[in-house]
Amino acid sequence: MIKRDQKGKKRKFNKKKESEFDQKIVDLARVTRVMAGGKRLRFRATIVLGDKRARVGVGVAKGKDVSLAISKAVKIAEKNMINTPIINGTIPCEIKQKFGAARIFLKPAKHGTGIIAGGAVRTVLELSGLQNIVGKIYGSNNKINNVYAAIEALKKLEKLAEIKKDLLDRKNAKIKDNTKNYKNEEIVNIKNPKSKITNSK
Repeated sequence: MIKRDQKGKKRKFNKKKESEFDQKIVDLARVTRVMAGGKRLRFRATIVLGDKRARVGVGVAKGKDVSLAISKAVKIAEKNMINTPIINGTIPCEIKQKFGAARIFLKPAKHGTGIIAGGAVRTVLELSGLQNIVGKIYGSNNKINNVYAAIEALKKLEKLAEIKKDLLDRKNAKIKDNTKNYKNEEIVNIKNPKSKITNSK
């Protein structure tokens, strides 16, 4: 896009790229800090970003005004994205997670259940792309702690999924090795033990 300034010179303006992530404001609060000259007022924003295709992140930042706090929180969330292990629209197994005074419980659900969860945890689960899951908050109702607890739970599930995949790969490799060894073994004829028949192809 080309525009002309007051002197008539051509200037190029680049259009802002549309973000691939959806964002939701979980918490927006005014915070004050007592300084030598008085109180300093700032704004704190808690943002959850997600593409609804397994990637999700959270960011908390402060700024002099609301827009600055939100933009800083979005940048932090983009840097701290994680991948959610999704199997048939739900998580692979049950998990309990604690963060501070917040305690949450996530449980896989069958097709058609939807997202049964409340508060800030629901926002994280929706933006991560999960379709069928049951969540419960047991501890504090602090939104920031609950969001971080949900993120930590999804991180643990990602590690568990990687470990499970690694074990399956090792098991499959072991089975392949056993079948190869079996093919290369010599089979002895029962009627005539002196004659050997090789099973190698």
